[in-house]
Amino acid sequence: MTEISTELPKPSAVRDVPIDFGALTRVGARPAFFDYLVRLWDFRHFIYFDARARVQSGTRRDKLGSLWLLLNPILNGMTYFLVFGLLLKTGKGIPNFIGYLVVGIFMYQITSGAIMSGARSMQQNKALIQGFSFPRAALPIGVNLRELLGNIPLIIAMLLIVLLVPPVEPISWRWLLIIPAVGLQFVLNLGLGLILARIISRIHDVTHLLPFMLRLLMYMSAVFYSFERFVNEPIILRILQTNPMFIIIDITRDVILYGVTPTWHAWAVLTAWSSIALIVGMLFFWKAEESYVRG
Repeated sequence: MTEISTELPKPSAVRDVPIDFGALTRVGARPAFFDYLVRLWDFRHFIYFDARARVQSGTRRDKLGSLWLLLNPILNGMTYFLVFGLLLKTGKGIPNFIGYLVVGIFMYQITSGAIMSGARSMQQNKALIQGFSFPRAALPIGVNLRELLGNIPLIIAMLLIVLLVPPVEPISWRWLLIIPAVGLQFVLNLGLGLILARIISRIHDVTHLLPFMLRLLMYMSAVFYSFERFVNEPIILRILQTNPMFIIIDITRDVILYGVTPTWHAWAVLTAWSSIALIVGMLFFWKAEESYVRG
């Protein structure tokens, strides 16, 4: 028979293994800014398909469904036309005041809806933020993309109203300039939404002030009156005319209603506003990336 050895094996030599703690990262830590942008780009398909799905289901509970996207600005337009057009006569001296009013209300509603939704995006998705790891800026970006997709029928309806309601405006190649105008409007809305999303995530009371701020923006954007009729001071008039919301509305009115090509100065100012809003908004939002999980 073979004898079984009862000797224990000699212990292996213990060696110190160096560990590079510098290569470790904290879970949920804020990445570098450009790494953050790369992560957002990696989530682009999720952002798009989520935005598209929310557009399709957003008004499903209403009997009139997506028709409310059109009815809301039309009802607002009728209200403002009754009060400001017929009673207060603010449209005096404005060619095609109905078209002037329609463009102002429709374009303003695109911005107000996007800013309001983007500002509340963090508060309304707390469970998603605390349950999954992803760049949090995907939420405001997705909300603004959803608003953009949802407002495409709104823009088409605005053009149809201008074509069908007297005085009828002819179609021109300048109507194509609506595309870059809406693109810059989207960038501006996104930048402002990112700024407000971070603020409201920490100070929820700001949500109560937001409707008042948006109403002030509407009054300062000449939605239902003309600056030239009520503002006589040149400096104040110049300041009001640099309001990005006014520039968006003014460019749209020029190309749709009056057959005028907007000046390079208007495009430059709007591009500057939109670019600054996006850069500041993204940096401001990214700085607080780690705080959103804590709520």
